[in-house]
Amino acid sequence: MAQVPLTFLDALAVRTWCGGALRALGRAREEIDAINVYPVADGDTGTNLYLTMESAAAAVEAVFAGYETGTGRPSLSDTVRAMAHGALIGARGNSGTILAQLLRGMSQVLAGSDGGARHTDGVRLRLALRHAADSAREAVAHPVEGTVLTVASAAARAAETAGEDCGAVARAAHEGARTALAETPGQLAVLGRAGVVDAGGRGLVAVLGALVEAVTGETVEDTAVAVGESAVAVEGDAVAPAPAPVEACPESAEPGGPAYEVVYLLEAGDAAVARLRGRLDALGDSLVVVGGDGLWNVHVHVDDAGAAVEAGVEAGRPYRIRITHFAAGDVHTGGEPPARERVQRAVVAVVPGEGLAGLYAEAGATTVLARPGEPPASGELAEALRRAHAREVVLLPNDAELRHTAAAAAEQARAEGIRVALIPTRSAVQGIAALAVHEPGRRFDEDVVQMTSAAGATRHAEVVVAEHQSWTTAGICQAGDVLGLIDGDVAVIGPDLTATAETVLDRMLQAGGELVTLVVGDETPEEVADRLESRVRDAYLAVDTVVYRGGRQGSLLLIGVE
Repeated sequence: MAQVPLTFLDALAVRTWCGGALRALGRAREEIDAINVYPVADGDTGTNLYLTMESAAAAVEAVFAGYETGTGRPSLSDTVRAMAHGALIGARGNSGTILAQLLRGMSQVLAGSDGGARHTDGVRLRLALRHAADSAREAVAHPVEGTVLTVASAAARAAETAGEDCGAVARAAHEGARTALAETPGQLAVLGRAGVVDAGGRGLVAVLGALVEAVTGETVEDTAVAVGESAVAVEGDAVAPAPAPVEACPESAEPGGPAYEVVYLLEAGDAAVARLRGRLDALGDSLVVVGGDGLWNVHVHVDDAGAAVEAGVEAGRPYRIRITHFAAGDVHTGGEPPARERVQRAVVAVVPGEGLAGLYAEAGATTVLARPGEPPASGELAEALRRAHAREVVLLPNDAELRHTAAAAAEQARAEGIRVALIPTRSAVQGIAALAVHEPGRRFDEDVVQMTSAAGATRHAEVVVAEHQSWTTAGICQAGDVLGLIDGDVAVIGPDLTATAETVLDRMLQAGGELVTLVVGDETPEEVADRLESRVRDAYLAVDTVVYRGGRQGSLLLIGVE
């Protein structure tokens, strides 16, 4: 235990805080999911908070990694801005979106006017907590007491009475949040009826506990919440009485409430977002819009998901659009959730575009969409493994860069009792080959061997456009050159897309093959695939070709030969 509290907060402390908060949310994830009854009892608040914090922590680690080759260390400003940006682009669900705004509000104060600031004191930390609470409340269309907003405000109030060192401020904020959390069942009727505290508030207490540990070195015990009992215990001796428990059938939404959750990132100006808020507020509920400086995260529950997306298109450029259907009969529509038996086996696959996501889904796989430059985190893959709801799962990362991330997700799922086999597919075309021979009816080990063999027998290539001048295994390329990569290495550099793709295909077929798979991106002209099909038909007898539309997949073209 540290003997002297820190009088300042620096970049290293923020890094430690983010890592500690991620671990705390990881430990509490299942508990928080279990008490998630507001605004929708969909049992994912803990998971959403974890994924949001994972994105924030990863952004901070990326900033520090940029300084590893030098002697310096990132400034406090750079670090907290990275934290806020990571949380914003990775925010999940209602709770994660609010957490992202809380972190953004803190960063706006902690960064200060001096972009090169190395550290800050407890006075500014108090101001940061206050600004975070206020900005989060402003981001919610219709704030409700007894939620994470109440807990955040209580933390800020408590911090204002603390001393001027960061340790004292962090302790006061954590204690204020913890006390406020214990009172939430008496403030929000649905919590009282279920006999639980607010799930989002519970997550915030964990995050603030990690802040205490980061600036003092003191160990903060995890908050314990008794679900469905006559009292809700919140760490230590603080206990809030709750009404007699009832079955956890919360009334967080009226029967016939909105059927869809719509979330997207949006590039738009302040004026356009102000108009968007009004339009989305009229369409549904649980509206939270966070962000600023041209980038926003939009979350809303609606009946007309298309209208919510169209509103975003009118406001600016929406992307990373996620639409979740609250299935008929779930608690959001006033019914009991049907019991769901685990299937014996499932496949989870990472796919680079919407077109392939549809193809994989038709084949029965649970998919995780990977946008260009936005690879999924291990928590997102672990959640997909759970979502497959199977005793045995085959995981196809379809990207060599995701090997370690996929391995971490697999280990997390195994610790939860799921049998996971990770097949090291390096491209979506290898995943297609593996999925083609998948047979759920045979023994798991045998199925994995057959899928692994099919993937390994598939050579893969991609055609992309160089973004800048660089050295490659095929020589020096210039920005705008077309690159053909075979098995991950640049093999061809050319000025023309079609000619380069033909050269790549010829080189791959020199070693033989029976089937060519082409996955065409949205930006690729139609005639490219036609030209390649003709090339195979005219020059390579007994070789078949199949073409898929990949959507916005990053690469202009993916090629598989098996």
